[in-house]
Amino acid sequence: MRPDCAAAERGFTLLEVLVALLIAAIGLGALFQGSLGGLRAADLAGRTEEAVSRARSRLAVLGQGAPLAAEDRGGDDGGGYRWRVRVAPLATRPGGAGEPSQVLYDVAVTIAWGSGGTAREVTLQTRRLGAAPPPPP
Repeated sequence: MRPDCAAAERGFTLLEVLVALLIAAIGLGALFQGSLGGLRAADLAGRTEEAVSRARSRLAVLGQGAPLAAEDRGGDDGGGYRWRVRVAPLATRPGGAGEPSQVLYDVAVTIAWGSGGTAREVTLQTRRLGAAPPPPP
């Protein structure tokens, strides 16, 4: 074995080192993208949970203190959230002797956040029974 041949085969060439660095960079880039995707998903889950909580709160107070009535209104809920409540009568049951008439209402509460391509919303929908509004005089 010649000494100059053994010396030439020791170590890595510059090309091998560059290829190894390129492969490592691609792998790290993929790991970074995966981590970033996980962070985005966690943020979206947190915002969605907050929106559901806000919608449940709005739904819980609907009809408390004032009788349920047909309406469509909305507003700003703070923190970048917007709300909309829609109450629409579905069916009316006439009252019997001494019983008031009742109305079945379709109730939808929507909480939206974000804008443009990142706009999201959560809608909770239910049906509630309420007293029929008094007839006009």
